[in-house]
Amino acid sequence: MNLELRRIIDQVSRDKGIDKDLLVTAIKDAVRSAAKKRFGTKLEIEVTYQEETGAIEVFQFKEVVTEVTDATREINLHEARELDPDCELGDFLGIKMDATAFGRIAAQSAKQVIMQRMKDAERDQVFEEYKDRKGDTINGIVQRLDSEGIIVNLGRTEALLPPPEQVPREIYHKGERIRAYVLDVKKQGRGPQIILSRTHPQFLVELFKNEVPEIADGTVQILAVAREPGSRAKIAVASRDADVDPVGACVGLKGSRVQNIVQELRGEKIDIIPWKPDEAMFATNALAPAEVSRIILNTAGHSMEVIVPDDQLSLAIGKRGQNVRLASKLLGWKIDVKTESKYSKSLKEGYLSLLRIPGVGEITASILHDHGYTSAREVAESKLEDFMQHTGLSEKKAAGLIAAAQEMLGQRKTEAEEGPEAETA
Repeated sequence: MNLELRRIIDQVSRDKGIDKDLLVTAIKDAVRSAAKKRFGTKLEIEVTYQEETGAIEVFQFKEVVTEVTDATREINLHEARELDPDCELGDFLGIKMDATAFGRIAAQSAKQVIMQRMKDAERDQVFEEYKDRKGDTINGIVQRLDSEGIIVNLGRTEALLPPPEQVPREIYHKGERIRAYVLDVKKQGRGPQIILSRTHPQFLVELFKNEVPEIADGTVQILAVAREPGSRAKIAVASRDADVDPVGACVGLKGSRVQNIVQELRGEKIDIIPWKPDEAMFATNALAPAEVSRIILNTAGHSMEVIVPDDQLSLAIGKRGQNVRLASKLLGWKIDVKTESKYSKSLKEGYLSLLRIPGVGEITASILHDHGYTSAREVAESKLEDFMQHTGLSEKKAAGLIAAAQEMLGQRKTEAEEGPEAETA
């Protein structure tokens, strides 16, 4: 029996990958628990395991006293010296117990504890295995679909692909292979919960890393990603090596590399854009295939006005505004697209509004316009220090123009508000 126990411990440790010490501790705990159930919880019990023989020995410790008041915890000196002639009052004497008296209970308890320890150890091992895989792509098989999402079998454990992380209109069936991004790994009582995603922008980055060696080795970098899952995405790439074309590396021979990723994403279109440090050039690339005539930057407001030929407006904006929306996400700037005709009209109207400011002639209006002040409202809303710095005007002249613009706009507003009442009167 002892050798059989040792064989079982060795086999479970080998098959399940669980440390032998954990199993031995579980068995000792089970035997201790069984002994206390059989003889009382007040017992001072010590359980030992002899690895060479596989023997389990149980000792009950009692204090050596003159007069016994609690037989479960004390033994008188006379009886104690029959067991150990050298013991003295106050010593704790270990008395070997007959384990067969509670063997069946111990076996059942040991089985339950071992099973629980095995589950705990397996959960800990799975967590340790997957905790460092957060941010990786992973392959699995769809096991079932329920209200929480898609349950994916990863082999040793399961993962969850919740509805918010699923691509719209993608449908999966039981037994189908699925690839996803490891969004999070949480340690829970019932085991680690691995959360997957197919919508995360980083999933697209990881797919390119797996497909493009130049990205994997760091020669080509993905510096920005904007994605509307299942529909379209834009990535901005740059190369650390002047001899390597970042866009060409990502596209691959005859488009093979990017096409593999498009197939994985079930038809999601991907625009690969060369990244530029200059915001205007970057925006021009991001809005491709539309042509851009000019860009007016507002660095303080992190916004830009993009002027395109009249016949390029729909192409720049894209279907339902998708192209300009993705470009805006990619740059992190607000983008307002205008046609050349609309821009010219607004410029003309703005120039005329400058001329309407009291004290402003054509020369002053041209100076203001050349320095980026395209309307009376922009002058009225300017700060004196900035206005002086941008235009080079004296403090007196600059303050006078701002005040005149504010007064003009105030009068026009008052006239517009009072107009109907005056007409009625």
